[in-house]
Amino acid sequence: MLPIERPGKIVCVGLNYRDHAEEQGAPLPTAPLLFAKWQNTLIGPGEPIVIPPIVTKCDYEAELGVVIGTSVRNASVENALEAVAGYVCVNDVSARDLQFADGQWTRCKSPDTFCPVEPQVVPRDEIPDPQALTIRAVLNGTAMQDSTTANMVFGVADLIAYITQTITLEPGDLIATGTPAGVGAFREPPVFMQPGDEITIEIEGLGSLTNPVAAG
Repeated sequence: MLPIERPGKIVCVGLNYRDHAEEQGAPLPTAPLLFAKWQNTLIGPGEPIVIPPIVTKCDYEAELGVVIGTSVRNASVENALEAVAGYVCVNDVSARDLQFADGQWTRCKSPDTFCPVEPQVVPRDEIPDPQALTIRAVLNGTAMQDSTTANMVFGVADLIAYITQTITLEPGDLIATGTPAGVGAFREPPVFMQPGDEITIEIEGLGSLTNPVAAG
């Protein structure tokens, strides 16, 4: 099953958790750092994350996904959440070796299968405060990320307002809002996903998203 309807845009946000910036010794951004993933990355729960042969450092990233419900441009922070249809669990899978080699994020974020998404959208009204949710990544039964969306540098409303200054968001578009501390690349020693692993993303009120990992 494909997650949600195929979005026209998958807009992602880098370095958007205070604890994630701290774990890598990076300063907090003064504005959201945006990048994109493509539709080829989308898979649903239970489908394998397939690691390409050239990738040796495949990382997990638990993220709160925001599904847009109405066309919106130049949203204010105050009314931005009115454009939200609902929320989903997202795993922003990343090829860290490609990321560090390229110095930018397009190739490392967009291999096939590198965006597992839970297809069941939880309506906005059921999540009264998207900045008060626990968020976890569990690899083979061990919690690797365990944080809260309160640690976001820029909250959901701020992100929508910022993005729509220049980009019209359309119904079905997906925003992946960033990941907290505990990613594999910055653990000591580093921990990367391997074929045969199982990774689960859990977000309070949204349930969980589980995918096996396979070799390409």
